Amino acid sequence: MELAIYNIKGEDTGRKAILNDEVFAIEPNEHAIYLDVKQYLANQRQGTHKSKERSEVSGSTRKLHKQKGGGGSRIGDINSPVLVGGGRVFGPRPRDYRFKLNKKLKQLARRSALSQKVLDNQLIIVEDFTVETPKTKNFVNIAKNLKVEGLKTLFVLASVDKNVYLSSRNVPNTVVMTASDINTYAVLNNKALLLTESGLDVINKL
Repeated sequence: MELAIYNIKGEDTGRKAILNDEVFAIEPNEHAIYLDVKQYLANQRQGTHKSKERSEVSGSTRKLHKQKGGGGSRIGDINSPVLVGGGRVFGPRPRDYRFKLNKKLKQLARRSALSQKVLDNQLIIVEDFTVETPKTKNFVNIAKNLKVEGLKTLFVLASVDKNVYLSSRNVPNTVVMTASDINTYAVLNNKALLLTESGLDVINKL
């Protein structure tokens, strides 16, 4: 598969980028995508939620009234879960939400996401570029030229470029990451995916 290569002025360079069909032209596997995205989001959870149970609530442990003969329901101390201000029954406890997925399944999910971007015409190949000084204005102009201004956009570079990162930091709905760090969630969570030529070379081998 081939796609046109654009420069940062939004002009077609006349050259073509070769996309690996095993990465960019497979039948998307929705269930693999679901599992990989689910794992990614689960791994972001801190899991530090905690509520106080009966033994942890501050309050007297004196029995409020005798067990029988009062004509009312049985009740213990003021920390009882059935009373306002009492402990919570089966409340959340700190836990780890992470779970394991096989490498080949994650690879299939990532390739499915990239293939879906091609099917949706949301993939743009840009020749390698850099910015001399970190300026937000320069990055906004690049987005305008490539007609992705205002869209949720993911820029993928081959390696870390500090000036490009700093230039994009204040641009809303824009993420810059390296090709080796891309994941299924990052690929799908945008309306435009921009790959540099060298970034594409890395992804073709993933």
